[in-house]
Amino acid sequence: MSKKNNLATRKRQHDFDLRREKEAKEKKAMKLQANKSKMKVDGSDKKKKKTSQFQVKKKLKTKLTALAKAKAKQAMELDD
Repeated sequence: MSKKNNLATRKRQHDFDLRREKEAKEKKAMKLQANKSKMKVDGSDKKKKKTSQFQVKKKLKTKLTALAKAKAKQAMELDD
């Protein structure tokens, strides 16, 4: 029997070809998935601003002057 016609060799070659095709198909699917996710990320990056740190808004403490207090009191009386 010749080397080319050996059943074990042909079986191993066939298994190798199947495995290679399967890996190529998976690799192609992974590339496609990566491209899809990349497109999603690129679209959202344009809308969202980058912030480096968490920002805390400070509360403003305002003191009313006597004049402002009088105006506020007068406005409250008019509402009633």
